[in-house]
Amino acid sequence: MGENVWRDEQEFPLARTRYTKYYLHSTNGANGPTSDGQLTVSVPAVERSEKFAYDPANPVPTIGGRLCCGQALPPGPFDQRPNQSRQDVLIFSTPKLQQDLEVTGFITLELYASTSAIDTDFTALLADVDESGYARFLTDGIVRARYRSGSSRAETIVPGQVYKFSIDLWATGNVFKRGHQLRLFVSSSNFPRFNRNLNSGESALGSSKINIAQQTIFHDEKYPSALVLPVIPR
Repeated sequence: MGENVWRDEQEFPLARTRYTKYYLHSTNGANGPTSDGQLTVSVPAVERSEKFAYDPANPVPTIGGRLCCGQALPPGPFDQRPNQSRQDVLIFSTPKLQQDLEVTGFITLELYASTSAIDTDFTALLADVDESGYARFLTDGIVRARYRSGSSRAETIVPGQVYKFSIDLWATGNVFKRGHQLRLFVSSSNFPRFNRNLNSGESALGSSKINIAQQTIFHDEKYPSALVLPVIPR
């Protein structure tokens, strides 16, 4: 995508992939429309943490993306800007690119975070932002805190303790064109694409109690949250 071409390869992931960490940064805060969140290859030093409240009664709405199987919402590369006004959405962007950047392969967000809840979710979404500001959906993912080590076994969460969460954003193949930006959205919901976590620790089947979770995202020298991108040399 981006160049709108088909290309044959001999393997996947591509053997020439250079996995590159784009670290999360901000000075005044990454929340909502006033976000100054950045994605750069520079390792963070002393930086503030990000905070937001996740209310399961008011989840971040799904806008396009990889939808299927009879869901009422239309799938596709929809503009994600309507969610940028929310205070429970953190926004991190690269500067405008000086040259084309190809990202082809599996994408992961290494996120250091804590929560006030005994269970919660963290979500990530990657978009390609063009010169007009259109934030085109590329790929997304989610992690449920109690299954942070895998879906086979639940592990308890200690409220307030910092954990490293690995969010699998699956794979994509996109050329971010010169003048475009990479934009990462971080939150705790993407509904109805993913079922809401009610933050109560109850089973998803038949749970009814709703708790508001106070979320903290870290990006500093000790907790260097980063988006790991499969960069393809050009």
